[in-house]
Amino acid sequence: MEFLKTQLDNYLKYIQNTKSQRTYKTYLSVLKEAIDYMEIDDNHINITPYRLKIANQQRKTIAKKISILRSFFKYLQDNGHSFKISGDEQISVPKTLPKPVLLSHIIEALKVANLYEYTVIATIFGLGLRISEARELKKANIKQDWVEVVGKGNKTRHIPLPQPLQETISKFIQMYHPQVYLFEKDSKQLTDMQLRYIIQKPFQKIGIKVTPHQLRHSFATELINNGARINDVSELLGHEHLSTTQIYTKLNNNTKLNNYMKAHPLCTK
Repeated sequence: MEFLKTQLDNYLKYIQNTKSQRTYKTYLSVLKEAIDYMEIDDNHINITPYRLKIANQQRKTIAKKISILRSFFKYLQDNGHSFKISGDEQISVPKTLPKPVLLSHIIEALKVANLYEYTVIATIFGLGLRISEARELKKANIKQDWVEVVGKGNKTRHIPLPQPLQETISKFIQMYHPQVYLFEKDSKQLTDMQLRYIIQKPFQKIGIKVTPHQLRHSFATELINNGARINDVSELLGHEHLSTTQIYTKLNNNTKLNNYMKAHPLCTK
């Protein structure tokens, strides 16, 4: 058990250095909770007792916790430690459709936003960024026509920079003079919480509650609805698997069905 706790501490340091602070806190909470319930016998780790402890939680929560444990076990394997794992069977979780923000609401919020708020919202929506990617976006990685984004697993992707957003960012840099990161305060990059607050302010003025990830959903939804190829959208979002992006196709079909039912003569009053 002491060996496993040592490896766990090493893994958490690795997560802290490679993931967002929010992700690190989630991993820390789950792994610290789980390790006391793991049964270890030679090269066999049984997490069934932990599965029993969390059995009454929501399926999505259980699946996420088991996924985190799997990541830890893969880390052990990648570092030369071979274990037989029991109790990590995958749990099936139905996928929920994303909840994008209506484009009309985004436009309305931008009209009441100041330049800082406008730039944060336009950058996340215009490039389809995760909040962690917006936080880590460096001024040096913003080129004339492209933005270099460092995503999950330190994977780099290049996203086209639309002319209107390019002009907005240029004005923003001239006014606020960021040194390293695009979004800074006192020469330090903004935290996720600070970015969330900046985004929420204009939407609150129009009576809408919005999360940064909903803006990313809106980016994907608008592209799909306007005929962009799903492979291209998947690459722009930095999705590892195409199936992750295909959920936006289901959303598009669902929207079409709702519009059809509203317009159908047998469904009108």
